[in-house]
Amino acid sequence: MNAQSNLANGVQQKQTSQQAQEIDLMALFGALLDRKLFIVGFTALFMVIGVAVMIFSTPVYQATAMIQVEEKGGSVPGFDELGGIFETTSAAVTEIELLKSRSIIGEAVDSLKLDIVVEPKLFPIIGGRSFRKFTPMQEGELAEPSFGASSYAWGGEKVEVFKFEVPKSAIETEFVLVALGNERFELFNGNGDSVLKGKVGDEVSNGSFTLTIKTLHARPDTEFVLVKHDRLNTILDLQTTIAAGEKGKDSGIINLSLQNENADYAQIVLNKVASIYVRHNVERNSAEAQKSLEFLEYQLPQVKKQLEAAEQRFNDYQVKQQSVDITLETEGVLKQLVKLETQLQELELKKLELGRKFKQSHPSYQAAVEQIEAVENQKRRLAAEVQVLPETQQELLRLTRDVEVNNEIYTLLLAKTQELDIVRAGTVGNVRVIDFAEVNISKPVKPQKALIVIMATMLGGMLAVAIVLIQKAMHKGIEDPSEIEALGLPVYASVPYSEYQVKLTGFAKARKGKTAKAKSILAVDNPADLSIEALRSLRTSLHFAMMEAKNNVIAISGPSPGVGKSFISVNLATVLAQSEKKVLIIDADMRKGYLQTQFGMNWDDGLSDYLSGRITLEQATKQSQVAGLDVMTRGQIPPNPSELLMHENFSKLVEEVSAKYDLVIIDTPPILAVTDPAIVSAHAGSTLLVTRFGQNHAKELEVTRNRFEQNGIDVKGVVFNGVVKKASNAYGYYGYYNYEYKSDK
Repeated sequence: MNAQSNLANGVQQKQTSQQAQEIDLMALFGALLDRKLFIVGFTALFMVIGVAVMIFSTPVYQATAMIQVEEKGGSVPGFDELGGIFETTSAAVTEIELLKSRSIIGEAVDSLKLDIVVEPKLFPIIGGRSFRKFTPMQEGELAEPSFGASSYAWGGEKVEVFKFEVPKSAIETEFVLVALGNERFELFNGNGDSVLKGKVGDEVSNGSFTLTIKTLHARPDTEFVLVKHDRLNTILDLQTTIAAGEKGKDSGIINLSLQNENADYAQIVLNKVASIYVRHNVERNSAEAQKSLEFLEYQLPQVKKQLEAAEQRFNDYQVKQQSVDITLETEGVLKQLVKLETQLQELELKKLELGRKFKQSHPSYQAAVEQIEAVENQKRRLAAEVQVLPETQQELLRLTRDVEVNNEIYTLLLAKTQELDIVRAGTVGNVRVIDFAEVNISKPVKPQKALIVIMATMLGGMLAVAIVLIQKAMHKGIEDPSEIEALGLPVYASVPYSEYQVKLTGFAKARKGKTAKAKSILAVDNPADLSIEALRSLRTSLHFAMMEAKNNVIAISGPSPGVGKSFISVNLATVLAQSEKKVLIIDADMRKGYLQTQFGMNWDDGLSDYLSGRITLEQATKQSQVAGLDVMTRGQIPPNPSELLMHENFSKLVEEVSAKYDLVIIDTPPILAVTDPAIVSAHAGSTLLVTRFGQNHAKELEVTRNRFEQNGIDVKGVVFNGVVKKASNAYGYYGYYNYEYKSDK
């Protein structure tokens, strides 16, 4: 049985927890519904801001270009084998890094003078749009200035700076260039001091600053902002701005893009970078041929001198020996020697070329060394055969060999030089521009107008929801009677907020530090009001609650000012009197009491006057316009209200009126402000607390109850006043506490 009971309790707790979570979620949703106008208005505000941003944002254009990286560089027809020596293979990734290198970008910056930035000074917010939208009907037309602001550019203004040199300390400093008319200008620094003054086309200098304006087309007094940027920072910024990527894997196609507010700027810069990159690629591919050509051009004069010297020695020997001829045997040896010497020289040239490309341990270099050794061995064998020839034939052979070998080498070098020159001139590189940079002016890439409006609207909506939920989380005011009952205090009545009472008061909310004072009684002027119906329900509850009370005196208090204690007291007394009860209502708030205003009375001759012994009970009691309802106002404001209430006269008063009336209602000040309510409640048979919807916190109400308990007073219950039917608390039983039910007319 115990196990079954525990299981049932566990299931019930789980269901209760799930229900609480569900109610919390529904309450949050209800809080959003309560603030729907705020959410809609806040979202609409952000949408309007998004539309404004969309309209006034400067469009950003994108220039795009395409470059192809070929696997092999082009070669000149007829020289495929020779040109292949100098070809290189370059991956697209490597070429992208080369394209964005500081050498390429830096040359573009220098060529286009990108480190010099001059922009027209535009009117705040709307000036940019006006400048962009202006379309000149004829060459040189300028837009008319708006609002009389002639110092701003409104459309058609143009300035081009050819040269601008500043000291290092003035780099990144903004200068103001002012058009003076008649193609004259003046340059000012940030302090408004004149720096330079001159005419378009002239180089103007003062020793520290140098400025040359190439073009200036603007209205007199129009201002431009001129800045000399740091060259390295300009290069680094441009490297970041230019986007380059390979289209597909190993495709060899590089897509380039550059975004800028100026479409012409983006197109010109991207084309310049692409052209410089292609030129550098050609120079890089032809560099090896150029170096080989320089080497051969250095060797040619030396070989020519050797040839001329060999010919001179051969001629001198023939003159000396009187035209000695070579024999057939010697001629055969000579041809072999010439062939070997020529081959040996070619191998030496090849060895030199390979030595510049590879280390000596490289297989290609070692193969050339072995070939040279083989040719030298053949040459030594022929030298041994020459030793058997006559001395005259040996000398003649040597001289003839020198002439022919040098002639062969000179002819070979001359031919190689011509071939390399052709290869160098015909090198086209392994990259080429497929598509030059172009800009689609009709479709800027930024801002994305629809996206801006959508994102701004969504942001506004989310912020509005967040604000509502944060306010909901931070607002600890009680809005559900169940929170009061969770403290162990029964809720005798939930009194709805009365719009009619607002009319009686004259304004919806009292000013700070003031209390709204009604000029009449709601239960008299509008007895069918929902608030009065709730008080009739309270009347019934009090009937049974007071059966065990020590007397028929009801003390009504509250935690803080402005909760509606006087409203509840007056209208409850009226409802009780209308049920043919003889009722007395006493204003025990001798500091700020104002019950007299609702009954159309004066405050004099009231409670304080009776307690001080100035008047009798009959003089202190006044008949109201409601049959059966008497009123005792607060009287004069005494310096010691608490001491008066502790006097035996107050005890005497309670005994007399308790016997004389069916019910006595005492309206007291707030317990957390003064101790008066505790003194009054000690004489009352029942004590009620009035708390206001959304104003008093649960902790505040708990402190209020503890304050009474410390004085030995048991609080009977709570009247929940000013309840507003909101979507956030409309879920569950307490959301349906009251309905209007009028009779048909």
